Amino acid sequence: MARKIGIIGMGNVGAAVAHGAIAQGLADSYVFIDINERKVEADAQDFKDAMANLANYANIVVNDYEALKDADVIISALGNIQLQHNAGEDRFAEFPFTREAVYQVAQELKQLDFKGILLVISNPVDAVTALYQEFTGWPKERVIGTGTLLDTARMKAAVGEVLEVNPKSVSGYNLGEHGNSQFTAWSQVKVKGQDITALTSEEERQNLFMASMKGGHKVFYGKGYTSYGIASAALRLVAIILSDAQEEVTVSSYQEIYQTYLGYPVILGRQGVEAPVHLTLSAEEKHLLQGSADLIRNRVQEAVAFLKEKYGNTIE
Repeated sequence: MARKIGIIGMGNVGAAVAHGAIAQGLADSYVFIDINERKVEADAQDFKDAMANLANYANIVVNDYEALKDADVIISALGNIQLQHNAGEDRFAEFPFTREAVYQVAQELKQLDFKGILLVISNPVDAVTALYQEFTGWPKERVIGTGTLLDTARMKAAVGEVLEVNPKSVSGYNLGEHGNSQFTAWSQVKVKGQDITALTSEEERQNLFMASMKGGHKVFYGKGYTSYGIASAALRLVAIILSDAQEEVTVSSYQEIYQTYLGYPVILGRQGVEAPVHLTLSAEEKHLLQGSADLIRNRVQEAVAFLKEKYGNTIE
């Protein structure tokens, strides 16, 4: 059965996702969509030029929303990375741009009889994922974001480096917002099966958390954007969806108890969120998660109110 992936936004992240997917042979067909027509046409031609030297072949269509209707996964990578150059290092700095872009894209998407999964990378990812679901009306379980999957990977990398173990031997999660209100749930973190609290001091754990939350800043300030880490996270999720792997991953998913999208582990498969995962968190961790959820939910409500006032009856 032919597999199709759509990518909306062919900037640094979208292009990195496209390259990884094509190189890995994840799909047989791709749809690239971007408002910069010269750039997206150039990307498509560049990949076509590469096909003869790649192990896999794929068809590429450009700027055709109708071609997305039978996609297995649509990935939103739109954004304006220049807005991330802000003193507060806040991922909501992109929100004035992305909330408008999401509304415009959603008007196109909701016309489609789409049965696949919408995977959101665009920042602030939790709020943007919520807006996509709001404006497309698609089922919540089929609209997800990369959430804290990358932050969790950064935590594992930091722990692995300090304790001199392979990061794959570290289990656990960063939860909440993919942003400044996230936290590492240390009650869940184990290293080779051993509780991390037995291996590190509270001060060391705080330093490890800061390394995970600020991990992208070294990359961002070094080259002006991040790409490979988040692209790898997105590609992992796409592979899970396409193979119906039923794998536990920390994504931005709608959490009924908090009435918002946030980073939390779920079982992911071909239909999106297949089942919840229930963590036993400490009282402090529950408090932190509630605070992160409140922040995201309030920002989403403000954005929806703003867009409804601006566009009025055009919003269904």
